[in-house]
Amino acid sequence: MTKPTAPERRVLIADDEEPARRLLSEYLGGAPGFTLVGQAKNGFEAVQLASSEKPDVLLLDVQMPKLDGFEVLGLIAPEIAVVFTTAFDEYAVRAFEVHAVDYLLKPFSAERFTQALARAEKRLGGGRALPAPALAQAARPPGTYLDRLVIRDGAEILIIPVSDIDFVKGQDDYVEVFHAARSTLTQQTLASLETSLEPRQFVRVHRSYLLNVTRVARLEPWGQGSKVAVLTDGRTVPVSRSGEARLKSVLGV
Repeated sequence: MTKPTAPERRVLIADDEEPARRLLSEYLGGAPGFTLVGQAKNGFEAVQLASSEKPDVLLLDVQMPKLDGFEVLGLIAPEIAVVFTTAFDEYAVRAFEVHAVDYLLKPFSAERFTQALARAEKRLGGGRALPAPALAQAARPPGTYLDRLVIRDGAEILIIPVSDIDFVKGQDDYVEVFHAARSTLTQQTLASLETSLEPRQFVRVHRSYLLNVTRVARLEPWGQGSKVAVLTDGRTVPVSRSGEARLKSVLGV
């Protein structure tokens, strides 16, 4: 009886440098069981091709125009096995290693490439060991924070500058980001987002709220022992006792 042939694994390459894409394509040509289904030159193209081509494996450059690799990771299907290709420093590479993310540190050999594909093969369909925002935070140098959020809202990809965020409300494993007279829901915990934002600008004023301190007009009493922050546009955000202490500490009052 003939043993059934294993299906070809579909691979997408995303790198803004043409020589890098050519090298990856060449290495992939020597890897039996894997077939190239597309090449993206920037982050937006990577997200679009990941949706249309449905790859099993994504070879993803970290530093790309429009969207970086971490932002792409947060916008694609979690079952896609991602192998980062990166020239990041030692700190970031340690973060990849600790969180069991496959990576190739540029420049890399054909043998190292084959090893990464083998690890990706084992992880197919298994989801990610760490959510994309948490991995991005782990890979950033200490003391650096996000300057924008990238969120998929239906078919739309929103790029929200951190300076445009008024406040954030946590709802279980989701957060609702209030910005520019609208709000957008994204799958992330409030705690993980809090660690990614500048603590001198965003303060946890309540167990369910992060507040941009630049939007605060005044504090007012609300109920027994509680207060609300009145924002410059008139909206209000609840403030707990501990949140009030944190807010006053940041504001220096």
